[in-house]
Amino acid sequence: MCTSDDDMVTVVFEPDGNKIRTQPGTSLLDAAVKAGNMIRSECGWNGKCGKCRVVVKDQSHLTGLTVHERRLLSSPEVERGVRLACQAKVKGSVVVFVPPESRVEQRKMQVTGHERPSDLDPAVRKLHVVLPRPTLSDARPDLERLTDALDEYGLDELEIDYDLLRGLPRTLREAEWDVTATVWDDSRIIAVEPGDTSTNIFGAAIDVGTSKIVVYLVDLLTGETRGVGSVENPQIMYGEDILTRVSYTVAEEDGLDVMQRQAVNGVNEALRIACGEADVDPAHVYEAMVVGNTVMHHFLFAVEPRHLSVSPFTPAVKRMLNVGAGKLGIKMNAGGVVSALPIVAGFIGADAVADVLSSGVHESSWTSLLLDIGTNTEIFLGDKDGLTSCSCASGPAFEGGHIRHGMKAVTGAIERIALDPTSYRARYETIGDVQPRGLCGSAMIDVVAELWRHDIIDGTGMFNQGLDTQMLKEANGKAEFVLVPEDESATGHEIVVTQRDVNEVQRAKAAIYSGCSLLLKREKLVGEDIEQILVAGAFGRSLNPENAKTIGLVPDVTADRVRFLGNTAITGSKMALTSRKARMEAVELSKRIGYLELSDDPLFGSEFASALFIPHRDPARFPTVKPG
Repeated sequence: MCTSDDDMVTVVFEPDGNKIRTQPGTSLLDAAVKAGNMIRSECGWNGKCGKCRVVVKDQSHLTGLTVHERRLLSSPEVERGVRLACQAKVKGSVVVFVPPESRVEQRKMQVTGHERPSDLDPAVRKLHVVLPRPTLSDARPDLERLTDALDEYGLDELEIDYDLLRGLPRTLREAEWDVTATVWDDSRIIAVEPGDTSTNIFGAAIDVGTSKIVVYLVDLLTGETRGVGSVENPQIMYGEDILTRVSYTVAEEDGLDVMQRQAVNGVNEALRIACGEADVDPAHVYEAMVVGNTVMHHFLFAVEPRHLSVSPFTPAVKRMLNVGAGKLGIKMNAGGVVSALPIVAGFIGADAVADVLSSGVHESSWTSLLLDIGTNTEIFLGDKDGLTSCSCASGPAFEGGHIRHGMKAVTGAIERIALDPTSYRARYETIGDVQPRGLCGSAMIDVVAELWRHDIIDGTGMFNQGLDTQMLKEANGKAEFVLVPEDESATGHEIVVTQRDVNEVQRAKAAIYSGCSLLLKREKLVGEDIEQILVAGAFGRSLNPENAKTIGLVPDVTADRVRFLGNTAITGSKMALTSRKARMEAVELSKRIGYLELSDDPLFGSEFASALFIPHRDPARFPTVKPG
């Protein structure tokens, strides 16, 4: 049944002033998505995370409080007009205020990373040719006339895209037979342009992450990165973690289409930014090399992902993909190719292959532990003689998820913190050097390490209730530690760490350490055998290696053995974009990297339980870590 315009209601979102006309019965979160307002929702509309808090002063045009809201909102919040956007539905026109802590904001993204040199040999080539005009004595068809000219470059039996073939006669004649042909992988003609455009040849290296999308615009003649674009992954509105998003595709009939469209929108926006920075027409981008975890990979290519969420976690495809840009909706050259690096297994996706490729651990004689830490953490152990991998469901704690005052690494997030040993007051640094609004993942590691170091929590993570300090207090019968007094915070409220927050970090670090430990056992190695720990991804940018070791996140090695590589997923993607040799190297890596499925390992349960302790149930695992 259609709703007439007279029956529609208006929802205004402040402070941006965005407004949307929508049907009664629409949730505030759905209305926000339609209006272009990005509101945090880690649980994907399920009313469980409480991150989508908004304020509506006049609630006469909203449905009443739900069970989830009564559980998550305090009485003072309800009195102030706080609602959960995913739960409150409109009955009439309303004005909604979205507080800073509920907004999805552009984070401090890690867009650079360690780049390993490789031979410049992209799959895309441009060849300028002047063709002889047809005559009665030379009446070869237009396509054969073109392919014969290209045969002089050692290219034979070239295919051509159907859409390109349809317009070929007009293109050749309007160009007076002076054209530049773009050839992909020495096998397919993907573009024919008037005149000599051989110097305008670009590619895009693309990292489609769970929370961010990064694009490098690369000059394929020089290998130089000419522009960089980065955006939050628009899918974040449907859940912060990948399994929530997969659940959305299962629950909603058009769920996969929504996820694919949102991923493409993010890629197109990041590509637009990168091209704008370099003043390059996107029509001169002829290949995109995509990396991402297995779920993001499946989303972008609109491949059914649901079987990745249940045992035995089977991907639909492992090999490299090469798909026409037009089929995906990527705004680059119409005949361009979107390629994706292969997958290893399960959640060890194309981004992890790129991490290995860029880091070079597969060519090193040193025994290396490579970690890409996030909601899902990928771990590799080994050297040039072989690598073994595993994937850990480390949860969203290091992205600010499930933490009372957790947030992404955006302006106002505390990224480093230490406690005064006498007063227990916190000294901290925030992103943007502004008043603090919350804690990002690196600060949570600092907090837990400092609480344990100063005996504020014990090895089980429980608060020491006998501690004589005003910083430790009780709220609703549960202990919490004050990090930032209300008069210092940007929100006007205390920033605290709760018992649940500490436990969330314990579970996350236990999952990661268990993965490391089981890989070591499988390879018959111990922590002392690790010659270097390499941390890839954005998380390592502010990570304190001593504190990571103190809480038992990584094995006990000296700080000088720990290196931070930055975004090696994007640099590995760039390597594969600019070098066919590197591309083949990635294909071989996907075949020869071993994979350990932790959920199938009988030792995982006991390893995880022991790793929940700080730093570990067995102190001998961390001989250099001492309290105080």
